[in-house]
Amino acid sequence: MPKLWQKDYEIDKLIERYDVGDDYLLDRELIEADCLGSIAHARMLAKIGILTSAEADALAAALAEIITLATDGQFEIKPEDEDVHTAIENHLTAKLGDLGKKTHTARSRNDQVIVDVRLYAKGKLLDVADGALSFAATLAEFAHKHKDIPMVGRTHTQRAMPSSVGLWAGCWLEAVLDDLDFLRGAYVLNDQCPLGSAASYGVPLPIDRQFTSDLLGFARLQNNVLYANTSRPKIESIIISALAQFMLDLSRLAADLIWFSTPEFGYFELPPELTDGSSIMPQKRNPGMMETTRARAATVIAHLMRSLEIQRGLISGYNRDHQEGKEALLRSLAIAGDALAVCDLTFQKLRVNEERCVAAFSPDVFATDRALELAREGVPFRDAYRQVAQELDKLAARDPRQAIRARTHQGGTANLGLDLDRGRIEQHAGFVRSEREKMAQVRRKLLGEA
Repeated sequence: MPKLWQKDYEIDKLIERYDVGDDYLLDRELIEADCLGSIAHARMLAKIGILTSAEADALAAALAEIITLATDGQFEIKPEDEDVHTAIENHLTAKLGDLGKKTHTARSRNDQVIVDVRLYAKGKLLDVADGALSFAATLAEFAHKHKDIPMVGRTHTQRAMPSSVGLWAGCWLEAVLDDLDFLRGAYVLNDQCPLGSAASYGVPLPIDRQFTSDLLGFARLQNNVLYANTSRPKIESIIISALAQFMLDLSRLAADLIWFSTPEFGYFELPPELTDGSSIMPQKRNPGMMETTRARAATVIAHLMRSLEIQRGLISGYNRDHQEGKEALLRSLAIAGDALAVCDLTFQKLRVNEERCVAAFSPDVFATDRALELAREGVPFRDAYRQVAQELDKLAARDPRQAIRARTHQGGTANLGLDLDRGRIEQHAGFVRSEREKMAQVRRKLLGEA
């Protein structure tokens, strides 16, 4: 089958293989997005008189059929196709003849792939947000359920002050909520339509770019056609950066769980069905999924660095280098979604050993509490600090439950503020629901199902 750029020569097979890489495999994820973008483009071409309404209808029907074939595993992108755009156009040409060749009028593969990735990313970002919201709700429930269980707080990994399991879980809850704020910002920046930018410089035809953007349900049109192409790796790296924030927090959370579930601590117990074993040591129950989460955080960070470095020295406009960033984005979206699901499941089943948590308290954990009691009695805090430091061996054991009940200020162990966190969860959930409905309406309309 011909390539979209085919002229009067054949490219060397080594160069072809080197250039294409894994694009034909990665693009299987983009089939529906490419078809939806092409339907909108055909409707716009009909609006300005390049196609007739009947031609646009025929193209829309054939593109909808491709989506069905792809869903059933019957649409293939071959190495010789190079990418999803070529595979679809060749299919249209085989089915519709010369009409299939008209689909590329007034656009380039450059703006075509950008719109594919942005449509795909919109859906996947909402999937990640849903996973994060489910995990946040699980963390909120876990924090509430265990809010009265004392747990030694640590700084520099050493025992520091009284804390609680609820405070610890609430920490990671609010981290996930902040990550959702970041993700939403990335979603907004991604939600702009590049179609009509062509090869970075527009076309000498009266195309209606806003019409196409509206058909595809983008929040706005990306105005400057040169920036539309130039911004491709930038937007991708912003998305990966948001995903990396999730992975960083999940990695640190995983480190906590690994540490605190060791027999020496025993604060938490991972259920057997979430652990793996050793090929030589029969007794082992390893926190493999948490270790994998730490490692995959490094993978997403590496993808972020890859995305940033690809664009660092590029001149404006489209460069073939952009193609290398697609894998980083697609892989990062998949990794973050999986990691959130694993951590959500873990906290749904995580067991807390209250006895071991309480037993970990030694008198020195209450040293700061004692210094503050003296300060409340009128002793200057610095003097109280030194006095307690000189009498550490004389500190008496205290009830850790009483200690965590005394911290009644906002955000303390006796006042976790989980209602505030639940409010943020609902706010994000409302945004996701609204965006999903918009995307569903756009899809139904483009496919003639509305």
